[in-house]
Amino acid sequence: MISSFKQSAAISISASDVVRKNSSAISKPRLSLFLSMPTTQVSKSKTSGFLSRKPLYISSEGFASFESSKPKNANFECKAYEADRSQPIDANIELPDQQTRSAAAQKAKISIYFATWWALNVVFNIYNKKVLNAFPYPWLTSLLSLAAGSLMMLISWATRIAEPPETDLQFWKTLLPVAVAHTIGHVAATVSMSKVAVSFTHIIKSGEPAFSVLVSRFIMGETFPMPVYLSLLPIIGGCGLAALTELNFNMIGFMGAMISNLAFVFRNIFSKKGMTGKSAGKSVGGMNYYACLSMLSLLILTPFAIAVEGPQVWAAGWETAISQIGPNFVWWVAAQSIFYHLYNQFSYMSLDEISPLTFSIGNTMKRISVIVSSIIIFRTPVQPVNALGAAIAILGTFLYSQAKQ
Repeated sequence: MISSFKQSAAISISASDVVRKNSSAISKPRLSLFLSMPTTQVSKSKTSGFLSRKPLYISSEGFASFESSKPKNANFECKAYEADRSQPIDANIELPDQQTRSAAAQKAKISIYFATWWALNVVFNIYNKKVLNAFPYPWLTSLLSLAAGSLMMLISWATRIAEPPETDLQFWKTLLPVAVAHTIGHVAATVSMSKVAVSFTHIIKSGEPAFSVLVSRFIMGETFPMPVYLSLLPIIGGCGLAALTELNFNMIGFMGAMISNLAFVFRNIFSKKGMTGKSAGKSVGGMNYYACLSMLSLLILTPFAIAVEGPQVWAAGWETAISQIGPNFVWWVAAQSIFYHLYNQFSYMSLDEISPLTFSIGNTMKRISVIVSSIIIFRTPVQPVNALGAAIAILGTFLYSQAKQ
């Protein structure tokens, strides 16, 4: 409760059982301030508790400057208010047990994201390779993957299964370079898998941490300890050994995997900046961020896919695939398109929680399951030296992850 009044001549202070005077500070004229409180504000309600439990504070303006030179009709304003003990203290303090549980829950969440991401990626690679074996048109295959994901997210937003993101023009401007890098990386990887075995493509793509460190060091200006740089040697050496001993080596397939590595590193770095809202001005979550990325990439890729391959080539190739495979081919195309969007969606949900370099590590470890499963399913012939190169590259990835800790 606040009481405010003005007095021009004599002022006295009386508050409950406390009356204090300071004659040394104020000698002339004698001050006398009487605090009067309307009876309507002092109720016997259960929530009031005034004068019995709450201390009374009095603040004044003008007492310090009260001197004999002041005009006699000078006005002074005093305010009295009672302390409010009903409000809790706003202290957001986590106990050690709460911090431990929170950290454990965060680790479990990231682990689930990673496991789902890896499993969906394995399924996608299997169906993607089946489609490319029967329908060797990587530009249309890439286009269908982006189109399926865009359609799925538009339906989710329209039915409110997922909350649509709040974006502005600046967000789409920031997303544009990410979409360009994503489009290049996606098409390059698909071209690579149309020319060589899935296992070989992913062995080469396991060198992504090397690209990530080099880009972060020379373009982003980041520095790393010496063990990180040393861990890149077995990654690069293992990938090189696997490439030299690949039975079905193809330069287009090799270069496609290398270009995909470089493009995806830039995509991951720019994506992290966009999702945190530092440069976009809007903070968009991982799932919606990838949905917007797919739609923009679809717009970028469509004219290039038509120019490179074209509807006439697609129609002829589709008829051939249907005649050779049958109706199952349609299911393969639908499966590879849907699973492509889902695995990338989970990868971006993971990227929303971790750093780009940690994401690259997880991406490389994921390739172990892809390489092993593709060799088993497609019965890919592997030479011992080729397997050794893949093992060295994977070992280098493990050393890299340890050096980063």
